[in-house]
Amino acid sequence: MAVKDINEGLNYITYGLYIVTSVDGEKKNGMIVNTVFQVTAEPARMAISVNKQSLTHEMILKSRVFAAMPLEQNTPLPFIGTFGFRTGRTFDKFAKVPYKTGFLGCPVVMEHTLSYMEVEVCQTVDVGTHTLFIGTVKDAGVVQPHGTALTYAYYHDVIKGKTPAGATHI
Repeated sequence: MAVKDINEGLNYITYGLYIVTSVDGEKKNGMIVNTVFQVTAEPARMAISVNKQSLTHEMILKSRVFAAMPLEQNTPLPFIGTFGFRTGRTFDKFAKVPYKTGFLGCPVVMEHTLSYMEVEVCQTVDVGTHTLFIGTVKDAGVVQPHGTALTYAYYHDVIKGKTPAGATHI
């Protein structure tokens, strides 16, 4: 089977778009990811997949905490770009974004997000270019109770978003 056929098949898997944040002392960063899922209900555990080249990956490895927030469907492309198209190594992603500091110290974005989950990492799985971070939800809440989650398909088909070269290094 050709790689092209495999990629076409994978395009039918549904994904959401999420902001994932973490901290390293006073430094904070966040990025857009499309792989966030609940693993167990009792205890509440979830997992995320993060590119190893990203600054957020480094911070999660060091601090062992992250927050994940599903984006709302009407999130404007410039806002998505703040977390998805620029690196936190040279740009303060939180300079103009409203957030609160969560229970575990992670930034919880209060604009264009539906809810948040703050997670303490209990296991990591190396999956090649990415790490799967699995953890226990320590705090969660609703930011916007009546929104619709932004899917990856909506992002591409309606917003017409493109993933820029180098976005994996965010």
